[in-house]
Amino acid sequence: MRKVQLTPWLWGAAGVLALLTLGAFEPLSPAGWTAALGYLAVSSLLVSRGLRRRSSTRFGAANAVTAARSMLVGIATGLVVTSFTDGISVALFATIVAAALALDGVDGYVARRTDSVSELGARFDMEVDAFLLLVLCVYDVRFIGGWVLAIGLMRYAFVAAAWALPFLGRTLPYRYWRKVVAAACGIALALIATQLLPPVANIAIAAGALLLLCESFGRDVVWLVRMNRTSSHLVSPQKASARDGSR
Repeated sequence: MRKVQLTPWLWGAAGVLALLTLGAFEPLSPAGWTAALGYLAVSSLLVSRGLRRRSSTRFGAANAVTAARSMLVGIATGLVVTSFTDGISVALFATIVAAALALDGVDGYVARRTDSVSELGARFDMEVDAFLLLVLCVYDVRFIGGWVLAIGLMRYAFVAAAWALPFLGRTLPYRYWRKVVAAACGIALALIATQLLPPVANIAIAAGALLLLCESFGRDVVWLVRMNRTSSHLVSPQKASARDGSR
């Protein structure tokens, strides 16, 4: 009997089915549908391209968990965009976000248990984390102000900086603290979204999350700058020119 391959597009289709089911209980606005479907399509396309580059045709179990979490992020995206024009169920939104956050630690565990840790899986996991933080920040702007977007945009600012300064794109050593910080920021932003705490507490929580994220990114930037200086010292342009000229 032939096994069914779990491709990114299959998970994207599952996301569309979940959105249709959700629509029976919590209708999305046209803009919400567009945002959710756009996220599912783009994420499926990018992961498919990543698999092709690695000559792979299907997910492993860990990537399937990450894809399920990505599907939840797509639904959350649709709800946030809908909230700009229509009311949404905060309880439903918080439940979806909580499920996505809870699954964050599962994919890594599954990858280690099944010996399927991969660069693509780690990148997929990181990008889902980053986008979920951005979606939560967009929702929380109405409660604590636009400055909270700094949390959600920090990852993308780092990527943009790497285009101008290529050494920032160097592969970083694994550091579990990054996952801890990402999870803490997600929990903090989700708690703010529920509006269970007074405004002052929400601002303090968001500020703490921003400081944690600045520390994490700052540590990585310092490491990258040090490695760049070390590499330049070992093989400087002047030494390289002298070496090439002596041949």
